[in-house]
Amino acid sequence: MRIVFLLALALPVAATAACPPPPERSPRHIELMAAVAAAPDEMTARQHTNELWGIWAKAPDGTAQQILDRGMTRRASYDFVGALADFDKLIAYCPDYAEGYNQRAFVNFIREDYEAALLDLNRALALTPDHIGAIVGRALALIELGQHRAGQIALRKALLLNPWLPERNRITALPDREENDTQTDL
Repeated sequence: MRIVFLLALALPVAATAACPPPPERSPRHIELMAAVAAAPDEMTARQHTNELWGIWAKAPDGTAQQILDRGMTRRASYDFVGALADFDKLIAYCPDYAEGYNQRAFVNFIREDYEAALLDLNRALALTPDHIGAIVGRALALIELGQHRAGQIALRKALLLNPWLPERNRITALPDREENDTQTDL
């Protein structure tokens, strides 16, 4: 009976265990970032980018991976409410894991809640400054919010990291300062 009682006390502690820190940047990540920037064509860049997505989407532990995978599956099946709930849970569990914020931003972008998406993209980029997908998402969210200059600057930053991005066709002349642009240097 005493063992059952002690086990009951230990289970909540295990269930609320802290997420381990995200892994340090791997040498392969560094190689891939350089390879994407120097890719000779779109297909090569896409192959390197796909491998980068594999790195970004590798959660710090099995619990986080399960939540991330479930959220991404829900998003892919247009269950945005369920996906947001999963990404909220992932962020609560692993607040230092950039992909949780990036994925929640993606869902909010699809839902056209660009302000919420931008908040999460800024947090993702604070954690992983060279996350190409988050930089592109931030650029597009800024553009949707009418901050064209800031969006174009962010898009140009993404293109420095991957000149073959499909969004390269969204580059326009850099507008003069706009009244609603609050960002100065990105």
